[in-house]
Amino acid sequence: MRMLIPFQNKMIPVYFTTENKQPTQKVLRLLTSALDLKIKKGKNAIKTCLNSLISIEIKGSEAILHSYSENDTLALSLY
Repeated sequence: MRMLIPFQNKMIPVYFTTENKQPTQKVLRLLTSALDLKIKKGKNAIKTCLNSLISIEIKGSEAILHSYSENDTLALSLY
């Protein structure tokens, strides 16, 4: 399943796998709060990834953040 979320004045696609057992709205709430926290208080590596973010993939309890540079791709725990 694919959804779009607003982040830093652009729409970012979020892809869900069928193995997620949590409700979609709860996962999206956790994701947006984690992203907001990381953009404000995160380290430089996370901020670099978030500034060039192109998509997010949710696998279980992790969010895989894909950016323009393959080296900046990160995994972020949601729980």
